Amino acid sequence: MASKLGIYSLVASTVTSILIVVLFYVLAIQKVGSSSQYSYTDVYGGMVYVFILSMIVSASIWPGVIEKRLMKM
Repeated sequence: MASKLGIYSLVASTVTSILIVVLFYVLAIQKVGSSSQYSYTDVYGGMVYVFILSMIVSASIWPGVIEKRLMKM
């Protein structure tokens, strides 16, 4: 079960982070299009920053949730 927990946690954390980065990209592109204050480089740097932060947060949340779900089965 421990190996399944690790794999499931990694997949869940990665998918969650990718979804958050896509949401960030969609919202940030709207800001870049209407303003000359930000560039596309800022958006791409922000995407990396958001991905790293969301991986840190989701890697601490998902293992507990998945472990509870696996114990019910």
